[in-house]
Amino acid sequence: MRIAVTGSIATDHLMTFPGNFTDQLLADRLDRVSLSFLADRLDIRKGGVAANISFGLGLLGLRPVLVGAVGADFEPYRVWLKQHGVDTDSVRVSEELHTARFVCTTDRMQNQIATFYAGAMAEARHIDLGAVLARVGRLGLVMISPDDPEAMVRHTRACRALGIPFAADPSQQLARLTRADVLELVDGARWLFTNEYESALLAERAGLTEAEILRRVGCWITTHGAAGARIRRDGRPPLAVPAVEVAGVVDPTGVGDAFRAGFLAGMAWGVPEKCAAQLGCAVAATALDYVGTQEYRLYRDALVARVRGTYGVGCIAHLVAHLKELT
Repeated sequence: MRIAVTGSIATDHLMTFPGNFTDQLLADRLDRVSLSFLADRLDIRKGGVAANISFGLGLLGLRPVLVGAVGADFEPYRVWLKQHGVDTDSVRVSEELHTARFVCTTDRMQNQIATFYAGAMAEARHIDLGAVLARVGRLGLVMISPDDPEAMVRHTRACRALGIPFAADPSQQLARLTRADVLELVDGARWLFTNEYESALLAERAGLTEAEILRRVGCWITTHGAAGARIRRDGRPPLAVPAVEVAGVVDPTGVGDAFRAGFLAGMAWGVPEKCAAQLGCAVAATALDYVGTQEYRLYRDALVARVRGTYGVGCIAHLVAHLKELT
């Protein structure tokens, strides 16, 4: 099953300030703030939800189609993604705007000053999924992840018109979406992804109960951090999948994207949902061992050991045949 992933593509510029921001804030001068901090560290990391999910799918051998909008500065990032199995030929390159960028400075007390520049992401609303299909052929699924809100709605409508199954992951954009937008994104989704907080927010934004939402989607997958994931379908008992334990969390950023990559890969291979969720949890645990959202690597024996160590051997036979290309 060929998967297209629509959504954000961004870079994160993360700086560290060795002092305290509060030392430079004057209580009687907060109406006119002009501050400058000398950072002693800069990390530039590749990110964006769609790019992160695509990266994980690429590592698992699925060659996903990334669909989003970037600036002319995207080329080194494009090369990186292609090297890791991602088809980037349907990415729109803006002639005027830079790739979306998150700039954040953190002081020694973990206080943060951050700015997000959407940039070229706003042009994602001009992307035509029909043109993507004309280039790559039939798609088995379109994953609609956080993006320009108009683009998210347009891609959902296009999937319905073209008869393509879609998954909905509104997450970070829920606060910006109208009730009509949320209902548009949810109705008919084969899979709906949220974390625990977003589940409640989604219901509030949609003006529906969770039971009513379940009747509108095929399956609702909710991640619960260290508590794992829960899979729900209308009329069936929920399925709880524990998380894979890790000795120490190095960086939690992007772990949800890693879970989605593993789960969608399992679904593309046709394994049972429980097994796909176990794989998702194993990929997520692997991502926790690395700094950055696209720095982790997947190795067959390590993944199988994580699954076996947490869940036993029940799903191993379903997964190993599809992991044989991993070294």
